[in-house]
Amino acid sequence: MTTTWILVSNASTAKLWANHGPKKGIALLKEFEHPDSRRKTSELVSDRAGMASGNGHGVRQSHLLPKEHAALQFAQSLTRHLQQGRTHNEMGRLILVAPPAFMGMLNQNLDNATAQLVTDRLEKDYTKSSDADLCDHLSSCIYL
Repeated sequence: MTTTWILVSNASTAKLWANHGPKKGIALLKEFEHPDSRRKTSELVSDRAGMASGNGHGVRQSHLLPKEHAALQFAQSLTRHLQQGRTHNEMGRLILVAPPAFMGMLNQNLDNATAQLVTDRLEKDYTKSSDADLCDHLSSCIYL
Protein backbone atom coordinates (compact mmCIF):
# COMPACT_ATOMS: atom_id res chain seq x y z
CA MET A 1 0.00 0.00 0.00
CA THR A 2 1.30 3.46 -0.88
CA THR A 3 1.91 5.91 1.94
CA THR A 4 0.44 9.35 1.41
CA TRP A 5 2.07 12.36 3.00
CA ILE A 6 -0.10 15.37 3.73
CA LEU A 7 1.62 18.71 4.31
CA VAL A 8 -0.64 21.24 6.01
CA SER A 9 1.15 24.57 6.21
CA ASN A 10 1.17 28.33 6.14
CA ALA A 11 4.09 30.78 6.12
CA SER A 12 5.04 30.14 9.75
CA THR A 13 3.92 26.67 10.79
CA ALA A 14 3.41 23.27 9.22
CA LYS A 15 2.43 19.74 10.12
CA LEU A 16 3.32 16.68 8.11
CA TRP A 17 0.82 13.85 8.33
CA ALA A 18 0.89 10.31 6.91
CA ASN A 19 -1.85 8.00 5.76
CA HIS A 20 -0.88 4.36 5.33
CA GLY A 21 -3.97 3.21 3.47
CA PRO A 22 -7.78 3.22 3.42
CA LYS A 23 -9.44 3.44 6.83
CA LYS A 24 -6.06 3.96 8.55
CA GLY A 25 -6.63 7.62 9.43
CA ILE A 26 -3.75 10.07 9.66
CA ALA A 27 -0.69 10.06 11.90
CA LEU A 28 1.36 13.14 12.70
CA LEU A 29 4.93 12.67 11.52
CA LYS A 30 6.48 16.05 12.24
CA GLU A 31 5.73 19.65 13.16
CA PHE A 32 7.65 22.60 11.73
CA GLU A 33 7.84 26.15 13.05
CA HIS A 34 9.39 29.20 11.39
CA PRO A 35 9.41 32.02 13.94
CA ASP A 36 10.95 34.54 11.51
CA SER A 37 7.72 34.50 9.53
CA ARG A 38 5.88 35.72 12.62
CA ARG A 39 8.27 38.56 13.36
CA LYS A 40 7.49 42.15 12.48
CA THR A 41 9.06 43.50 9.31
CA SER A 42 11.01 46.00 11.41
CA GLU A 43 12.62 43.10 13.26
CA LEU A 44 13.64 41.38 10.01
CA VAL A 45 15.58 44.27 8.48
CA SER A 46 18.37 46.47 9.73
CA ASP A 47 18.25 50.25 9.69
CA ARG A 48 21.53 50.60 7.78
CA ALA A 49 22.12 49.85 4.14
CA GLY A 50 24.71 47.13 3.52
CA MET A 51 28.22 47.98 2.46
CA ALA A 52 29.56 46.37 -0.67
CA SER A 53 33.16 45.73 -1.52
CA GLY A 54 34.51 45.09 -4.97
CA ASN A 55 33.59 46.82 -8.19
CA GLY A 56 31.47 49.60 -6.69
CA HIS A 57 28.09 48.55 -8.09
CA GLY A 58 26.56 48.49 -4.63
CA VAL A 59 24.43 45.92 -2.88
CA ARG A 60 21.79 44.15 -4.92
CA GLN A 61 18.39 44.66 -3.36
CA SER A 62 15.96 41.76 -3.20
CA HIS A 63 12.58 42.25 -4.87
CA LEU A 64 10.92 40.42 -1.95
CA LEU A 65 9.66 42.08 1.17
CA PRO A 66 11.32 40.78 4.35
CA LYS A 67 8.24 38.75 5.41
CA GLU A 68 7.96 37.24 1.91
CA HIS A 69 11.64 36.33 2.05
CA ALA A 70 11.13 34.63 5.43
CA ALA A 71 8.15 32.68 4.05
CA LEU A 72 10.16 31.66 0.98
CA GLN A 73 12.94 30.33 3.21
CA PHE A 74 10.37 28.26 5.12
CA ALA A 75 8.88 26.93 1.87
CA GLN A 76 12.36 25.93 0.69
CA SER A 77 12.99 24.11 3.97
CA LEU A 78 9.68 22.23 3.73
CA THR A 79 10.21 21.21 0.11
CA ARG A 80 13.69 19.90 0.94
CA HIS A 81 12.09 17.69 3.59
CA LEU A 82 9.50 16.45 1.10
CA GLN A 83 12.21 15.71 -1.46
CA GLN A 84 14.17 13.71 1.11
CA GLY A 85 11.03 11.71 1.89
CA ARG A 86 10.62 10.93 -1.79
CA THR A 87 14.26 9.93 -2.29
CA HIS A 88 14.07 7.62 0.76
CA ASN A 89 10.82 6.07 -0.55
CA GLU A 90 8.90 7.14 2.54
CA MET A 91 5.91 8.24 0.47
CA GLY A 92 4.34 7.49 -2.85
CA ARG A 93 1.74 10.24 -2.91
CA LEU A 94 1.63 13.81 -1.64
CA ILE A 95 -1.19 16.20 -0.76
CA LEU A 96 -0.40 19.90 -0.20
CA VAL A 97 -2.65 22.15 1.88
CA ALA A 98 -1.67 25.82 2.17
CA PRO A 99 -3.04 29.32 1.59
CA PRO A 100 -2.72 30.44 -2.07
CA ALA A 101 0.38 32.64 -1.72
CA PHE A 102 2.29 30.03 0.27
CA MET A 103 1.10 27.25 -2.05
CA GLY A 104 2.77 29.15 -4.88
CA MET A 105 6.03 29.23 -2.95
CA LEU A 106 5.82 25.50 -2.26
CA ASN A 107 5.06 24.73 -5.90
CA GLN A 108 7.94 26.82 -7.24
CA ASN A 109 10.43 25.06 -4.95
CA LEU A 110 9.38 21.44 -5.51
CA ASP A 111 11.64 19.47 -7.80
CA ASN A 112 9.93 17.78 -10.77
CA ALA A 113 10.03 14.24 -9.35
CA THR A 114 8.39 15.30 -6.07
CA ALA A 115 5.88 17.55 -7.85
CA GLN A 116 4.72 14.53 -9.87
CA LEU A 117 3.68 12.83 -6.60
CA VAL A 118 1.30 15.67 -5.71
CA THR A 119 -2.21 14.44 -6.38
CA ASP A 120 -4.17 17.18 -4.65
CA ARG A 121 -3.66 20.81 -3.68
CA LEU A 122 -6.06 22.53 -1.30
CA GLU A 123 -5.53 26.29 -1.15
CA LYS A 124 -6.73 26.76 2.43
CA ASP A 125 -5.12 27.42 5.81
CA TYR A 126 -6.04 24.40 7.91
CA THR A 127 -3.04 24.66 10.26
CA LYS A 128 -5.33 25.33 13.24
CA SER A 129 -7.87 22.63 12.39
CA SER A 130 -8.42 19.75 14.77
CA ASP A 131 -7.50 16.27 13.60
CA ALA A 132 -11.17 15.42 13.02
CA ASP A 133 -11.82 18.62 11.06
CA LEU A 134 -8.70 18.04 8.96
CA CYS A 135 -9.92 14.54 8.10
CA ASP A 136 -13.26 16.05 7.02
CA HIS A 137 -11.47 18.61 4.83
CA LEU A 138 -9.38 15.86 3.23
CA SER A 139 -12.30 13.50 2.58
CA SER A 140 -12.57 14.66 -1.05
CA CYS A 141 -9.03 13.51 -1.87
CA ILE A 142 -8.27 10.56 0.43
CA TYR A 143 -10.25 7.76 2.04
CA LEU A 144 -9.38 7.96 5.72
